Amino acid sequence: MSRINKIKPVDLSSAKDIFVSAIRFAMSMEGPCFPFGDELRVSAQEQVDFMLGEDEDTSTVMADDEVKSIVRMGVYNIIHSFETELSLLLLDTALEFETANNKVMRKVSDLEWICNVLPKMDLMKNFVSDWAAISSKILGIIEDKKLDHVMWGLKIKLIEVTSKVLEAVGYGSVILPAPCRVQLLKNWFPYVRKMKPLLDSKAIEETGFPYKMDEDLCQSIEGAIVSLILTLPSNDQADILGDWIKNGEVGYPDLTEAFEVWCYRTKSAKRRLVESLDSHSE
Repeated sequence: MSRINKIKPVDLSSAKDIFVSAIRFAMSMEGPCFPFGDELRVSAQEQVDFMLGEDEDTSTVMADDEVKSIVRMGVYNIIHSFETELSLLLLDTALEFETANNKVMRKVSDLEWICNVLPKMDLMKNFVSDWAAISSKILGIIEDKKLDHVMWGLKIKLIEVTSKVLEAVGYGSVILPAPCRVQLLKNWFPYVRKMKPLLDSKAIEETGFPYKMDEDLCQSIEGAIVSLILTLPSNDQADILGDWIKNGEVGYPDLTEAFEVWCYRTKSAKRRLVESLDSHSE
C-alpha cells in the first residue's frame, strides 16, 4: 500500500518567534549589537518586509495580542527616540552638528520604514496618534532660527512622513477625534504651505539643489488635506478655509475644491433649516 505523505503543519510558534525577533531589531528595541550596528537593524527591517509581503503565516502571527503589543511598543520607541535626537540638534555645537544630523536622519529612515509596514499590520493608528501628539514639538524645533538655512533633507523627509499621516486620516484608514484632526491640520498645513515655495526658490537659486517636493508628493498632500478638511465640523472648516483665503494667494496647497464643497454644504444646510422652520410654522 502506498504511503500518503502528509504536509507538516506550520509551526506558528516558531514563525512568531522569528517575527518578534526581527521586529525587536528592526525597531531598535534591543541594545547595540557589536560589530553589526546599523547593518543588523536594516537587515531586520528587510526581513520584516519580506515576512509581511511573502510569508502567508505572518497574518496569523499578527493576530496575536502579544505581537501587536510588541509592535506598538516599537512604534513608541522609534517616534520618541526620534524626538529625543531632534531635540539635541538645538543643543549641539557646530562640531557636533554633523554627527547629530546623521543620527536624526537614521531615525527618519526608521520613520519612513514604519509608515510603509504598519498599514500591512493594521496598526497605523498607533503611529498617527503618536505623531499627532508630538507634531507641535517637532515643528517648534525644526522651525527654530538655528535650523533656518540647514537640514533641508530632514525638512523634506518630515513632509514625506507627514504626508503618510495626512493620507491615513484624510482617507479614513485611521479615525481620530475631530479635535485631533483639527490640530494635526493646523500644525502641518502652514508648514507645508511655507516650505513648498521656499524649496522651489532654493532649487532655482542653487544648481543641483536636491531637496524638493516632487509632483507626486505635492498631489498626495493636497488631496489628503482637502479630504481631511472635509471630514471636519463645519465651523472648523470655515476657520481653516478663512485663513487660507486671507493669505491673499491661492498658492499651494490649493483648497478651492474644499471651499466649493463647504459652500455647497453650507447653502444646503441653510436651505434645509429654512424649509424645516417653514414647515413647523404652518
